[in-house]
Amino acid sequence: MAGIHITDIESAINWWRERSPSPDGISACNEVRALAEIYALLVYGQRSECSETAMPAAAQAAWLAWYGTTPDAPCIAICSTSQGDAICKGCGRTFEEVQQWPGMTPAEKRGSWRRITQQGTAWRFNRYAERARETPARLP
Repeated sequence: MAGIHITDIESAINWWRERSPSPDGISACNEVRALAEIYALLVYGQRSECSETAMPAAAQAAWLAWYGTTPDAPCIAICSTSQGDAICKGCGRTFEEVQQWPGMTPAEKRGSWRRITQQGTAWRFNRYAERARETPARLP
């Protein structure tokens, strides 16, 4: 099972902090507290990922709410895997990732997003960056 990277947990915490700011500068909403506990355990244990299935329900729900605001697929409608490339020049996903995407879990998808973002070699990051900035509609 895929893991949720600490940077995604941090992004979710920040999203919730912006969405539900502290009324007194000290207290945090329930979602931030649930995610902060996971974040602290990762830092304490010197780990970078937690299992998506081992997260407590409140933390998982808070993470999934943040995840729902992120683009689903990195596709920019220029697919070179259909022409036989092992890695798509447009989005940076492997042929297997493109094929399996609809059945992947949110954590698996975020793992692919993390890898292609770190590599930064796909056309979505250079030639066609303006297409990547457009947020495609999510399918139900």
